[in-house]
Amino acid sequence: MSDSMCPKNRFRRRGLGVVVWSLVTVLVVAAGLVGVVLWQNSYDMNEQRVTIRHGGHTLHGVLATPRDGRERHGLIVYVHGDGPVDATHDDGYKPMWEANAEAGYASLSWDKPGVAGAPGEWLDQSMDDRADEAAAAVAWARTRPDIDGDRIGLWGASQAGWVLPKIAARTPVSFVVAVSPAVNWLRQGRYNLLAELRAEGASAARTKAEVARSDATRQLLDRHATFEEYVKAVRGDTRGMTADRWGFISRNYTADATQDLRALRGVPVLLALAGHDVNVDTADTERTYRRVLDADGELAVRHYPEATHSLLKQSVEQSDLKITLTALFAPRSLFADGFLDDQRRFLDGLDRAGTVGSPLPHR
Repeated sequence: MSDSMCPKNRFRRRGLGVVVWSLVTVLVVAAGLVGVVLWQNSYDMNEQRVTIRHGGHTLHGVLATPRDGRERHGLIVYVHGDGPVDATHDDGYKPMWEANAEAGYASLSWDKPGVAGAPGEWLDQSMDDRADEAAAAVAWARTRPDIDGDRIGLWGASQAGWVLPKIAARTPVSFVVAVSPAVNWLRQGRYNLLAELRAEGASAARTKAEVARSDATRQLLDRHATFEEYVKAVRGDTRGMTADRWGFISRNYTADATQDLRALRGVPVLLALAGHDVNVDTADTERTYRRVLDADGELAVRHYPEATHSLLKQSVEQSDLKITLTALFAPRSLFADGFLDDQRRFLDGLDRAGTVGSPLPHR
C-alpha cells in the first residue's frame, strides 16, 4: 500500500502541519508583541551619557535632547526622591523627558552615588550635599554650547522637596516643577505612618503601639543615638533598618523646607499633587507653598485625584501585573491623566511669557 493510501501517514502529516502553523502563528504574534514593546518604548529624543565633575566626585548622567534641529535648548535638571535611583529611574523618567523635548527642553539626570556603578554612597548625603551636587550639574550645563543657560529649571519629587529650594539659593533657576514634595520630615513621617496603618485597617491597639515606637525613635534621634543603641531599643526588631540608613535619617530628620522655600519667590513653580498620596500630606504641602509663594503670583497648583504619590494612576499602581503590562505596552499611560500634558504646557507657557508671570492658570 502506498503512503498516499495510508490513513495513519495522512493523519501524521496533517498533525505535523497543524503544529507547524501553530508555531508560525505563535512566532508572528510574539514578533508583533516585541515590535509593539520596542515602538512604545522608543522616545522622540536623543540620549547621551555624560560625566559631570563635582568637587572630587564624578556624576554619571544622561542628557536627553530634542530632535527639533535647534542648536540650543532650555534644560530641566532632575532631582530624585528617596532611594537608590539611577539616571533614568529605570526608564520611568523617559515619558516626561519626551514631553519636555516636545516643548523644546532638554533633560539632565544622573545616577545617585553608589547606584549603577557610580562612585560614592547616596546614604552618606545630607540634603545640603544633594543641593551642592545639583548646583554643580547646573554649572556644568551652563558651559555647554547646546544649553541655554538662561532657561535652566528644576524637576524634583518627594524628598527633593527639601533639595529644590536649596539649589535655587545656590544658583539662579528659571522655574521649578515640584511633584509630591515633602515640607517637614517629622510631620511627613507621622502622616505616612498613620496613612499606611489606616490603609491596612490597623486596630486602635496596633496604631497606639506603632505611634509609641515612632515617638521612641524620634527621642533616640534627638539624642544622637547610635545604630547599636537603636537596635537595642527595638530589641532587634529593626524592620529592615540598616546602619547606613540610620545614619542617613540621623543627618536629615530635622529637614524642613518652609524657610528655604523663600528662595523660590519670583520663580515660576508648578506644584503637582496626588489625590491618593500616603507618603506626603499634600494638604500641608499646598498650604505651605501657597503661604510662602502665592503672593508673587508665580505658583500654579495641579491636583490629580486618581494619582498615587509617584503620580501614577492608582488603578495601575495597585496591581503589579498592570504596572508591568502598562510599562511594556503603553508606558506613557502609567501617569495620571493630564500630568504629562500639564508639564508640557507649563514649559510652553514659560517661553511665551518669557518666564514672567504664572505660565499656567491657577486652579
